[in-house]
Order: sequence, then structure tokens, then C-alpha cells
Amino acid sequence: MSRATIEAFYAHFARLDGAAMQACYAPDATFDDAVFSLTGAPQIGGMWRMLCDATKGTPQSLAHWKLFTRQITDRSAHWEAHYLFSATGRSVINRIDAEFTFGADGLITRHHDRFDFWAWSRQALGTPGLLLGWSPFLRNKVRKTAAANLQRYLVKGART
Repeated sequence: MSRATIEAFYAHFARLDGAAMQACYAPDATFDDAVFSLTGAPQIGGMWRMLCDATKGTPQSLAHWKLFTRQITDRSAHWEAHYLFSATGRSVINRIDAEFTFGADGLITRHHDRFDFWAWSRQALGTPGLLLGWSPFLRNKVRKTAAANLQRYLVKGART
């Protein structure tokens, strides 16, 4: 069942269906990567919906979007996303290793993604990422900006 959940999760992601991705998480799930540390399906789902909506937001971004998965097991997957980073319009290819834990109901209770932040920042941010992508300063700045963007997205969604 857990492998089926992972496969469904990435099928939803390939279609940019953030709401369906959220449905794969248990209510008290946790998510962690180099940019986000989130708790609860609404917050995690909000992140995926925000990222999906940003990709669907322009024809150019949507045309650039591709998602590839491989090495899916009952607890892990390798995935690769090709997209335009919405803040800069720069092309990114992000290679990610994901680890999952599941509840008895087959829903994700813990999701941890690992990727090379410096490689990502060089692509997404250009020269600042090249020069500072290795530093805690830039990582913390990206985390703070992403958290603020997610908070605005969630508040906006609550008003609509």
C-alpha cells in the first residue's frame, strides 16, 4: 500500500494537483527539506498547492514543467523536477531523494526530501546562489522567504 501511495502522490504531482497530493498525507504528518519544515496535512498540502499553482500560473512555466520518478520502493523514491523558479524565471532541474513513513491507513506520516541546495540555488538564483549557496546565510534567507510566501498563500486561501 505504501508504494501505491508514493506512486499516486507523484502522479498527482506530475498533473500539478496539489489538493490530491495533500490527500496522501495523514492529518498530523510532517514534511522536511532544505527549504521547508512543516507540520500537518493542511500546511504541507498548502506548500504543494502553492508550488503547483505557481507552475500553472503562466503558460511558459507550465510548458517547462516535467516530473520524473524512479527507484520507488515502499519507503522511498528518487524524483527529478524540471521547472521555472517563479521568483526569478530561471530554469531548474532539481534531483531529490525522498523518504517516507506511513500510518496503518497508508497515508504519509513523515516525508523527508534531500537535495543539493547549492546546486539548486545556482540554478534558481544565479550568481547569488553560485557565490553563497553553500552558506547558512543564504539557506536561512531562502527558508524565511519561503515560509513567508507559504503563510501569505495560506491566508489568501482562507479568505477565498
